[in-house]
Amino acid sequence: MTTLHVALQILSDLVLAAGVLFVLTGAAGLHRLPEFFMRTHAASITDSAGAGLIVLGLLLRTEEFATALRLVLIAFFLMFTSPTASHALAQAALGDGFRPQGIRGRKTS
Repeated sequence: MTTLHVALQILSDLVLAAGVLFVLTGAAGLHRLPEFFMRTHAASITDSAGAGLIVLGLLLRTEEFATALRLVLIAFFLMFTSPTASHALAQAALGDGFRPQGIRGRKTS
């Protein structure tokens, strides 16, 4: 193994670990946060940051062009669909009259 190969493996491990950390944090947020809009935020972080970092970590490990191209397409798809889905979900809830709860110590308008 060359030094570059080892460095890419270590970088890939770090990026994958960060992605897993984001996914676990988002899952804990989905479970523990008290309100719908807060849970939606946790889910969107899990989708965009967690999955994006995991795909990047896998991209650093791949050696085949076809596999790398598929991973880039997955990342591109996630980059546009995850935030759009979260926004559409929040807009639908607002349209149905569901409003975010106020935060203690802060006035809501």
